[in-house]
Amino acid sequence: MDISNSKKQELRKRFRAERSLRDLAESWTHIIKSEEFLAAKTIASYISYGDEPQTKDLNEAILKSGKTLLLPRVLKDKSLEWIAWNGDSGALVKSGKILEPKGEAISGTEIDIVIVPTLHANRDGYRLGQGGGSYDRALAQISAWSLGLIYSGELTVEPFPVESHDVKLSAIATPDLIVRFTN
Repeated sequence: MDISNSKKQELRKRFRAERSLRDLAESWTHIIKSEEFLAAKTIASYISYGDEPQTKDLNEAILKSGKTLLLPRVLKDKSLEWIAWNGDSGALVKSGKILEPKGEAISGTEIDIVIVPTLHANRDGYRLGQGGGSYDRALAQISAWSLGLIYSGELTVEPFPVESHDVKLSAIATPDLIVRFTN
């Protein structure tokens, strides 16, 4: 394991411990009023689990707005494919800790916005995720506006390693605000 990967693992452990102490009853639905969401037709989100920012009400709001909602499915090589989802919990299957959609994959080129699970982000727009690299690989292949969800206090000035495969987010959202990054 290289030094930067080891440092990232240390930070993930610390940030998960800090997150476990939070009040998790917050909402990110304010982001559907942003100019990016208003202009979007197809939005890729995810179904949160554990201490992640909750996406249930956000996904419902996206569907109610008439947008196409896509969810990721993780393939054996840890890459992602995107499946249209209509909110039917019967169209989901548990895969490890996460719920994934059933159905046919569609092209990632149709995605206008990707909502990205984010453990912590720095002020340069880079995120720490869960460590599998799935979202970095997916974001590198599509040109969608990318938005990481974090709790207040998880946008940090503390440096963390950024590797060549890490993809910068377009923005992050806390329960109260959206912070956009310049590219």
